[in-house]
Amino acid sequence: MTSAPSGKEWAELARRFEGDGWDAISLPDHLGPQFAPVPALAAVAAVTERVRLSMFVLANDYRNPAVLAKEVTTLDVLSGGRVDLGLGAGWNGAEFASQGVAFDRPGVRIERLAEAIAVMKGAFAGEPFTFEGDHYRVENLNVFPRPVQKDGIPFVLGGGGKRM
Repeated sequence: MTSAPSGKEWAELARRFEGDGWDAISLPDHLGPQFAPVPALAAVAAVTERVRLSMFVLANDYRNPAVLAKEVTTLDVLSGGRVDLGLGAGWNGAEFASQGVAFDRPGVRIERLAEAIAVMKGAFAGEPFTFEGDHYRVENLNVFPRPVQKDGIPFVLGGGGKRM
């Protein structure tokens, strides 16, 4: 699922997917003709009961990991614990350029992704968390709400290179 002509049709599509037995609904993370993944999945959460919700996958460099952690934990609570967090280092140089985001070499993007995952895992743990890396720094980060999922929010990593 990527979009629909209206909110009502988006909700109907989500209900139909769930009713047809799909296990998950996911959205990619592109600037083209599609909905933004996090709010679109929040709308799906509001009208479904069972399907897992996933971003397949968010480009790490488009979002601050502390802010994303709050958005994802909120979505986890609103969905009753049905979120899988899909992340990747990003691959579409044209989309990076259109936003004014530096499209660094793959190794640098993957280093940032690894640090972002460390920040988010710390944020999901439920205690104030401090992290200092080469790319991100957080001090006494205390994200609320807490994830509903007992073991934290699962990560799905997407990438095509050996290092990923």
